[in-house]
Amino acid sequence: MPRTADLGITIGILPSGATGSIVDVPGVGVGHATLWRDEPPPPDGRGIARTGVTVIDPGGNLFHSPVPAGGAVLNGAGECTGFVAIGEWGLLETPVFLTSTMQVGRVYDAACRLLMEEEPSIGVEDVIIPVVAECDDSFLSEPRAMQVTIGDVAAALRGARASVGGPAPDEGAVGSGTGMTCLGYKGGIGSASRRTPSGHTVGVLLMSNFGERERLTIDGVPAGRLLGATDRPDPRPSGRSCIVVVATDAPLESAACVRLARRAGLGLARTGSTATHGSGEIFLSFATGLRAPRGAGQVGSGIAPIAGSALDPFFAAVVEAAEEAVLNSLLMARTVVGRDGNTVHGLPADGVRALLAAAR
Repeated sequence: MPRTADLGITIGILPSGATGSIVDVPGVGVGHATLWRDEPPPPDGRGIARTGVTVIDPGGNLFHSPVPAGGAVLNGAGECTGFVAIGEWGLLETPVFLTSTMQVGRVYDAACRLLMEEEPSIGVEDVIIPVVAECDDSFLSEPRAMQVTIGDVAAALRGARASVGGPAPDEGAVGSGTGMTCLGYKGGIGSASRRTPSGHTVGVLLMSNFGERERLTIDGVPAGRLLGATDRPDPRPSGRSCIVVVATDAPLESAACVRLARRAGLGLARTGSTATHGSGEIFLSFATGLRAPRGAGQVGSGIAPIAGSALDPFFAAVVEAAEEAVLNSLLMARTVVGRDGNTVHGLPADGVRALLAAAR
């Protein structure tokens, strides 16, 4: 299962980071817990589980040293806890947890318990509102059972902490992306990164679960229509959301993070997204370059924030990385058979390679 770069596809003009993923941003880690089980349907068992948890950790003690953050909504048919607080304070105080729609409460509760165990000040000095975002994987995974446990969330959090400075995280049908479908093929987790002329890194990790096969576009080629003539039909309705997390080590304030988050929608559009009625496109962005102690404001001593037209390369980086991350989520995902025998096929890399060669 190749990534985009392995097929010779170059998205945009900015260079990628060392791993071509969000972990190229210093201090940022990603961890997964994948739930794959086959039990009798409820009430006798938990049914078919093709779901999980993914954690993006900015690094450090976020309770005592939060990071500037901001968000944007392209279409609001989804959920992200903590989104209102980020909009009010402009700060991210917990890692970002991704999961499936019906598991948000389980993951939120687990996040509170785990983070309190790590930091005794939580609940004493102040409370936290963990950031938990979701997409619907019910076509492949049984949603009537509470599939996720605190142990799963703990494993994903540990994995995120241990991954800092390591290789690119696993992509495709893994973690919270296990049961996701994108543009008519198996989707899930995808990541990419870009380096700006200022020497900063912008990384994107997303959970892709949106779109129609006929609209799939790869490097400007209408791949969905061309592959659809010989490939299997898409068994599933379109419009099930996309969560995008943007990270950078640049000194950005919250307002700039909001502007970066908003540009993620342009990257999705280049792959074929039209943000349909039932699809929740929710974007978050955080920046570690202006980290400051809790209550001390966003601007670190002696650090000038990047603003105005100086943000243009960062906007381009988000668009390019978001587009590439969608393609990575597709290319890295294998075919998955889920509940009721529902099947979503992986994007055929050989077919994509042939299409792009012909187009060139």
